[in-house]
Amino acid sequence: MSDLFDTQPAKEAPAHRPLADRIRPQHLSEVIGQEHVLGPEGPLGAMLAAGSLSSLILWGPPGVGKTTIARLLASETDRSFVQISAIFSGVPELRKVFEAAKLRFQQGRGTLLFVDEIHRFNKAQQDSFLPHMEDGTILLVGATTENPSFELNAAVLSRAQLIVLERLNLASLERLAQRAEQTLGRALPLKAPAREALMEMADGDGRALLNLIEQVMAWKVSAPLDTQALSARLMRRAAKYDKSGDEHYNLISALHKSVRGSDPDAALYWFARMLEGGEDPRYLARRFVRMAVEDIGLADPQAQTQALHAWEIYERLGSPEGELALAQTVIYLALAPKSNAGYVAYKAARDGARKTGSEPPPKHILNAPTRLMEEQGYGAGYAYDHDAEDGFSGQNYFPDTMKRPVYYNPVERGFERELKKRVEWFAKLRDKRNG
Repeated sequence: MSDLFDTQPAKEAPAHRPLADRIRPQHLSEVIGQEHVLGPEGPLGAMLAAGSLSSLILWGPPGVGKTTIARLLASETDRSFVQISAIFSGVPELRKVFEAAKLRFQQGRGTLLFVDEIHRFNKAQQDSFLPHMEDGTILLVGATTENPSFELNAAVLSRAQLIVLERLNLASLERLAQRAEQTLGRALPLKAPAREALMEMADGDGRALLNLIEQVMAWKVSAPLDTQALSARLMRRAAKYDKSGDEHYNLISALHKSVRGSDPDAALYWFARMLEGGEDPRYLARRFVRMAVEDIGLADPQAQTQALHAWEIYERLGSPEGELALAQTVIYLALAPKSNAGYVAYKAARDGARKTGSEPPPKHILNAPTRLMEEQGYGAGYAYDHDAEDGFSGQNYFPDTMKRPVYYNPVERGFERELKKRVEWFAKLRDKRNG
């Protein structure tokens, strides 16, 4: 009975430390996959060698070492490491952090303040860092997965150096896996193709890879697993995609440029990547219409019709059947002859309109519904084109004070080849009629 009321604390089992924490690098030289910034010729390597570390913004995808690098920078420069997250911190928390950093500064010790997801702070919160950065109270290291030029204040960016971290390639992931195996004292129970499949599942994210390795190492298997067995036990990691963030703009840029570059296979790949990421097919349908207008134009007038019809088909069928119409449009647009002559002409005409201000049309092409307007010369000398030889008068339709410009220069591709002949024919007739 006495055991039931024993007041001695029971010995707790040691808390399980995740593999990612157990193999966290202890020195910057141990960080994998970011040699371009940490090496002797890289920006961070050069700053550390010169002993002049400035505030930093670390921009990169998840799981590439942003937190680890910040922690090691604090150690390398003998600063106190303080970490906060913009998701959970507000003005009261920031005030406490600044007060503690000021006290350390007065005692002769610097503070490296690591702000995770710094782009989630609003403008006022970001501005609160500025005086403390300027007087040396803190050395700010912000981490973001979003494009800093869109998400961070110009004032913060001007006081910090942008460091771009890259997603881990397969070679870097393999080195990370080998380090994990050394720590755990045994090899992954996977055949070579399955091992490669595991790396691909991580999708460039080192933390995700270590979590997957931890799962695999916990399995009790009698023989190495093949790719099919691995896939049956593990779900493939969802591709990184934010419909309102960087990946959205990166992928639509890749899709648009693949279409412009007449590569149907690459265009289909990026189209599929966006659909797999959860993109709204209607957004893609709108973009296809833009591609047809901007990059194909009159080289193939049917491209616009094809894009509009695919959009209509999708609206009627929905997913997934309607997506096939969009896929066919991707192929059609990629293989269509390309011309931006109409787009260039439009921009040039807009520029010309801005420069000439309010110049009136020549009087001979103005209507004269009143006697006063007739007396002012409105409509006088107008040549009705249908009465002219070849149905073309060759009269001037620009303002009298304006030198005739050339905006539209059709290309020698697709239907615009025919339009080019017409443009040149009318130009010769115009010269002939005007002497």
